[in-house]
Amino acid sequence: MKVKPLGDRVLVKPTEAKEVKKGGIIIPDTVKEKPQEGEVIALGTGKITDEGKKIPMDVKIGEKILFKKYGGDEIKIGDVEHKILDRDDILAIIE
Repeated sequence: MKVKPLGDRVLVKPTEAKEVKKGGIIIPDTVKEKPQEGEVIALGTGKITDEGKKIPMDVKIGEKILFKKYGGDEIKIGDVEHKILDRDDILAIIE
């Protein structure tokens, strides 16, 4: 199944959170932090202003990004979790 975001939305595959051990205690998945990093999988065409001008996307496919902790919508493509984010939910590009 292929997913193509519309407008100024971005399809992101979040990076897996690493298992954190503190003093030999394994922290269960239910209390782990949500991932805030991911890889851009697909892009929309960009935002269109009220004047009809198209604003291109700031990110490219394959780039690693940092996004808002609770931003976007979670979807499942096959067995893999993804997020669809608005352009405003992206905080930075990781280099």
